[in-house]
Amino acid sequence: MQRCIQLAQNGMGNVAPNPLVGCVIVHKGFIIGEGYHAVFGGPHAEVVAIRSVQEKNLLKNSTLYVNLEPCCHQGKTPPCTDLIMESGIPRVVVGAADPFAEVQGRGIARLKQAGVEVLLGMCEHMCKELNNRFFTIHIKQRPYVILKWAQTLDGYIDKDRNDKDPHINWITDESTRMLVHRWRSTEQSIMTGTNTILLDDPQLTVRDWHGNNPLRLVIDEKLVLPSTAKIFSANAPTVVFNALKNEAGTNVELVKLNFNEQIVEQVLTYLYKRNIQSLIVEGGRITLQSFIDAGCWDEARVFTGNYFFFSGIRAPEIKGKVRSIENIGPDKLAVITKSED
Repeated sequence: MQRCIQLAQNGMGNVAPNPLVGCVIVHKGFIIGEGYHAVFGGPHAEVVAIRSVQEKNLLKNSTLYVNLEPCCHQGKTPPCTDLIMESGIPRVVVGAADPFAEVQGRGIARLKQAGVEVLLGMCEHMCKELNNRFFTIHIKQRPYVILKWAQTLDGYIDKDRNDKDPHINWITDESTRMLVHRWRSTEQSIMTGTNTILLDDPQLTVRDWHGNNPLRLVIDEKLVLPSTAKIFSANAPTVVFNALKNEAGTNVELVKLNFNEQIVEQVLTYLYKRNIQSLIVEGGRITLQSFIDAGCWDEARVFTGNYFFFSGIRAPEIKGKVRSIENIGPDKLAVITKSED
């Protein structure tokens, strides 16, 4: 199963909104086939693994391992359960049940009805963690939310800006920024606020890493951002949440929200309806704190650079479980996960 998880990770950034899935076929203790879901719309892991087996007659005495329940519905590809049954595989080991409404145990039931022995729950926690974005959107009906910021040793995310000193106050070094761009390539959307755009004019794209650009989101209540802002470039589509109007566009879409109600929930509902399964928030303190206060976040990735600002804008206040702390060049990265009630 650990090999399934390892294989599944090869699809990171390319299979959403489908889950990450890897598959291994074992005959008398030896791996005779393996595969993973590589790209959205392409063959599923079970199909790739079965096709990779050279001697198909061995399948009738083999065990198929897969980290997520095989699908049993017709989507962009045929049901994987059908191919498993047609191949004569007698035993299937599944890491976790599929939370998707079209499946939800039906794949396992279908295999059992056909006489296939099914074992469910091997390395279940690891398998769910691998697809936490997929599980979150189908169970909580919102995308998986990652908060990201950099702070100084004394807990500031920026200095007070003025006309004499309007420049970006970098806290981390270039190796850290490359890592952030790699993260962007694996998430479906990215968000910031009006002040961050006006002060820093970020592109919110993948430039220091190879991969897909996420959908860019910005909260601009009164539509004050200039059309020359880099977030409106043709590199990636952008959604502007505002209080004035809805307007479709080729590259920029305006989405009207009710700013007298909870903004965070409205944004997450919009993303859920578009089947956007993950959001990374790179805004300033106000934007980040709004997600924290609403309780709508799953993990925070907090860099601490080797600097003191002594004054300025304080870092967001967050409580959770520190999952890991590691050195990234001269900086430290702490990953904090939300403590579930």
